[in-house]
Amino acid sequence: MTQTPNARRPLKTRDRGWAKALAQFLVQRRVSPNLISIFSIVFALAAAAAFYFASPSQPLRYIQMLVIAAVAIQGRLLCNMLDGMVAVEGGRQTKTGEIFNDLPDRIADSIILVQAGYTVHSFPFGMELGWAAALLAVFTAYVRMMGGAAGLKQSFMGPMAKPHRMAVLTAACVLSLFEPSFLASGTLLWVALIVIVLGSVVTIVLRTIKIVRELEAR
Repeated sequence: MTQTPNARRPLKTRDRGWAKALAQFLVQRRVSPNLISIFSIVFALAAAAAFYFASPSQPLRYIQMLVIAAVAIQGRLLCNMLDGMVAVEGGRQTKTGEIFNDLPDRIADSIILVQAGYTVHSFPFGMELGWAAALLAVFTAYVRMMGGAAGLKQSFMGPMAKPHRMAVLTAACVLSLFEPSFLASGTLLWVALIVIVLGSVVTIVLRTIKIVRELEAR
């Protein structure tokens, strides 16, 4: 992949020693950054599979599957970070990198969020929330890239950018460990989807306003 400074998400995690060591390990073994990008979809599919087999009517299995989903979501984010590190810091950029940098992200977002909605289909508008979250996730990226196409530095601002969406979903999965003692199984995942939908709408509005102001200020 290739990433210009204007199109690269700022991540503090890149400066961590373990992240640099892992990226260097992949560079030394000549792993393609595009392959790492594609592998993020594999983790997304694993998360979706865990959501598929998670049934709120079976609390024990539900908890087990959501823990697996949380791990898979973090694996997806790890791939999203490492592909850029291998490409940029590792000097393995490719001509098709911009495509592999963004397209797998959009696919991974949709796979995870849609299936999360089906997991809580018994809750009010559960499936609709999953589809809405997926659509809005793609739209936040569209607005960001629209700014880049207009010659501006791409804005990765939240409150519900990709890392934030996945953090909310991961938190809901992990907190599900304690859910049976206080709430009906599935409640936290359902609430997480509501938060993602509302936060994504705010993100789209704020990014659009920022783009318009920067263009008007030229």
